[in-house]
Amino acid sequence: MKRIGALLVVLSLALTGCETKPSLQKYFVENSDNKEFLAVDISPSIINVDKVALSTEEKKALESFKKMNVLAFKADGKNQQEFDVERSKVKEILKDPTYQELVKAGNGKDGAAIYFVGDTDHISEFVLYGCKSENGFAVARIIGDNMNPNDVMALFGLMKKGNIDMEQLKPLQQLMGKP
Repeated sequence: MKRIGALLVVLSLALTGCETKPSLQKYFVENSDNKEFLAVDISPSIINVDKVALSTEEKKALESFKKMNVLAFKADGKNQQEFDVERSKVKEILKDPTYQELVKAGNGKDGAAIYFVGDTDHISEFVLYGCKSENGFAVARIIGDNMNPNDVMALFGLMKKGNIDMEQLKPLQQLMGKP
């Protein structure tokens, strides 16, 4: 009986002593109600392809897409210090080996990058990050099942080809200053 009690104490100490590393998912949850951020969840229904003939590749891409989460920080003259802190947090999270860099463009502070989680044929998440010092930054998580880079390219093609549900994008339009 004492052994079981000692084992439970050791197990509970081990579990409570574990460090939880930061992740984009945690970052999104922590900041979704922050007034400096805009959080938008986009469902696959944004791509309205009811009247569009889809290729086999496009059907596969659409079926693998589950949702997209967008978190954006709008920079202005009043929140530059907070902007710098939050941008650093996101960059630090994206340095984790979980997020594999696919493409990067731009310089140190301004630019864009695409990351993925998983292996090249079984990707569970694509991460799009873009930052422009005077405007702010945005992080988009495209979440799906067994995606690959071709699937994401097919999804972007479908967005052009299909009828986009602009209602889901209204919060982002407001962030960019469009009515």
